[in-house]
Amino acid sequence: MSGSYDDSIGVEVSSDSFWEVGNYKRTVKRIDDGHRLCNDLMNCIHERARIEKVYAQQLTEWAKRWKQLVEKGPQYGTVERAWCAFMSEAEKVSELHLEVKGSLMNEDFEKIKNWQKEAFHKQMMGGFKETKEAEDGFRKAQKPWAKKLKEVEAAKKAYHAACKEEKLAISREMNSKADPALNPEQLKKLQDKVERSKQDVLKMKEKYEKSLKELDNATPQYMENMEQVFEQCQQFEEKRLRFFREVLLEVQKHLDLSNVASYKNIYRELEQNIKTADAVEDLRWFRANQGPGMSMNWPQFEEWSADLNRTLSRREKKKASDGVTLTGINQTGDQVPQLNKHSSVSSYEKNQSYPTDWSDEESNNPFSSTDANGDTNPFDEDTSPAMEVRVRALYDYEGQEQDELSFKAGDELTKMENEDEQGWCKGRLDNGQVGLYPANYVEPIQ
Repeated sequence: MSGSYDDSIGVEVSSDSFWEVGNYKRTVKRIDDGHRLCNDLMNCIHERARIEKVYAQQLTEWAKRWKQLVEKGPQYGTVERAWCAFMSEAEKVSELHLEVKGSLMNEDFEKIKNWQKEAFHKQMMGGFKETKEAEDGFRKAQKPWAKKLKEVEAAKKAYHAACKEEKLAISREMNSKADPALNPEQLKKLQDKVERSKQDVLKMKEKYEKSLKELDNATPQYMENMEQVFEQCQQFEEKRLRFFREVLLEVQKHLDLSNVASYKNIYRELEQNIKTADAVEDLRWFRANQGPGMSMNWPQFEEWSADLNRTLSRREKKKASDGVTLTGINQTGDQVPQLNKHSSVSSYEKNQSYPTDWSDEESNNPFSSTDANGDTNPFDEDTSPAMEVRVRALYDYEGQEQDELSFKAGDELTKMENEDEQGWCKGRLDNGQVGLYPANYVEPIQ
């Protein structure tokens, strides 16, 4: 019985008990599973961090787009500011979610990574040192008992074979007594076979019982040794479980923005901004700036004067009233010419400046550049239309008024009138739209 021990030969697992030979492998496998679970937890946190980042980016993009739409739209006054408060909320919340992403990756992810590196030590031949130590410990604890178990299995097998042989010998003897053809000598041999079988049964039974007794005597020590190794695995697993619990609590704290003071302040401020919206105030402002409260240059009788040799063209009057100037134009440089409007993006200010004199779009305006019958104004200095010329846009331009064209650099259009004193030309896009554009934004097509 001094041969090498192999726990996979000659022993049939009769149950799923931990005490069965080889069933300790599930406990050993748990060590490898612990390493894999660290990877799974890191991947889980990494995916959540990516979601936080994408959400933050989407909030920022949403806030930027809608802020521009609201500011350029028809909403005005305190309700406009309340509406824009949602975009400010999104920008602030976006910053908080970027902080969450940073905490998840820089703190939680790195903490798991470092703990995994300290807890699991890879071997040159593959696997982990902790796994091999547990495997060796269980094999060493199980080896003596497993050897005695194999002896018991062998003794049981021999005993059962002897019992079977005894039964066959007795059956042959009984059948021979009814056979007159057998002589006494043959009958004597069968009887001797029965006697030897009985002796073999007693001998095998005694050996079987002895091996069982030895196995029972070895069982307490076997259980003690197995318990010791198992407890070491339990302690290792306990460290991992406690560590996971600690990390998950930290992740929860990083994700829970409800306990962040600045997060609460965002919505407290948002609520205050919304509550400051005042319909009465907005209606009062609209009446004063776009309604009956506006000042008016009512028509009065005017004597003719020789100095009144021409009237402002529509585009000159319109651009002058809107406060448009052309500055910093350099046709040969790379800098795009800028149009300086003396108005901000706010709906409050973007509608503040309006022409206070009459509009040349009125049908009874005697100084309109074109009368009701389409005749030209005799007071205009330049009464002959300019020859149409094809031009190409040098820069992008977005029309600021309804009568202005919008185009991209490289687009082609038709110049219908020459540049006026304010630096504006009248042109027509290929889609048929007619309007004004800055003269220095295009160049003739050669």
